Amino acid sequence: MSPLDKVTVGLMAEKLVTITPEMTVGHVVPGMPEVYGTPMMILHMEMAAGSTIQPSLPAGYVSVGMMVDVRHLAATPVGRTVRAVARVVAVEARSVLFEVEAWDGGRKIGDGTHRRGVVDVAEFERRFGVTRPALA
Repeated sequence: MSPLDKVTVGLMAEKLVTITPEMTVGHVVPGMPEVYGTPMMILHMEMAAGSTIQPSLPAGYVSVGMMVDVRHLAATPVGRTVRAVARVVAVEARSVLFEVEAWDGGRKIGDGTHRRGVVDVAEFERRFGVTRPALA
């Protein structure tokens, strides 16, 4: 049985964010405009994609980003609400491909594709020697 058995083409989710000064390129790079930064847009697209499939994954599994191919089409100022949308377009043996978009109201500000792999968290942590702190 594959952890992707319940993931199907067409599943969709979105993430709504209000742009804050910390999300702007000007916050990270002095002298740049105070507009929504491309890395933040990609993060929000990835978050939408992850939330699209997480409810369909078995307990103990998560998805991780593997590939991003995104265009940032238009600037968005602080205070605007952006809607990042992800839709499953292909389910493969070990990964899921998404179409992603970002919208500022009725205006598309970004689009592209994003691929996520699915991992067993316990196995992943064993492979890399990750230990979790004990809970008090």
